[in-house]
Amino acid sequence: MPSWNIHTAQVEQLLEEYAPSELGICDLNCFLFGNFLPDVYVGYMVPRVSKIIDYRTTHFADPYHMPEPDYQEFWQSYAEYNRDGEGRVSDVVLGVWAHLVADHLYNHHVNELIVKQGLEYGDPLRIRKQSDFECFGRTLSISMTPRVTPELIEQCRAFPQYEVAEVDVRAAVEVAREMVVTTQVHHIGSTPCYSLLDADFFARVFDEVNATISTGLLAYAEDLS
Repeated sequence: MPSWNIHTAQVEQLLEEYAPSELGICDLNCFLFGNFLPDVYVGYMVPRVSKIIDYRTTHFADPYHMPEPDYQEFWQSYAEYNRDGEGRVSDVVLGVWAHLVADHLYNHHVNELIVKQGLEYGDPLRIRKQSDFECFGRTLSISMTPRVTPELIEQCRAFPQYEVAEVDVRAAVEVAREMVVTTQVHHIGSTPCYSLLDADFFARVFDEVNATISTGLLAYAEDLS
């Protein structure tokens, strides 16, 4: 799955092209945090969280070799049916949807490549894939970090799929900040020597993720007007 530096870079690219208001985003900080939220309770990104939630629930996907989250099902279940009187959903919900879009598309195209090349799923392949994603993440120039605010705490408490405790919000914000610092300190300024994928793969999928998220949010914003 894309790491949080990749999710951060997707958000930053989105904001290079559109103002938050054009995308229906009211609180950019909450939207940014939403892009990390599905990983908070899976048990490996944020240490010592107050609970663990099954990956099938957080990502709308079976945790097989390269799962492809169903971002459309999430939208129907937790965005479409949780609009307020003005047709809005929370910015955290918008961010979670964007996270699932990214996870789906990156893994979908990895799966396509695996099938095309006739490769065998297993730990060696998983390690190659994870190593490539780690290297790609370190090529990205990112700076955005979420902040703990009353609005973020409230939106996480009211997240319609499951409540997110304040202590876990604070822990996740710290992990996101550390990820940005680590990416900056260990930045890779040249094309890495990838094992499974290549630079063209990452450039192509990065652009597709950006286009899919922006198209969805622009349509959402249009419905509000």
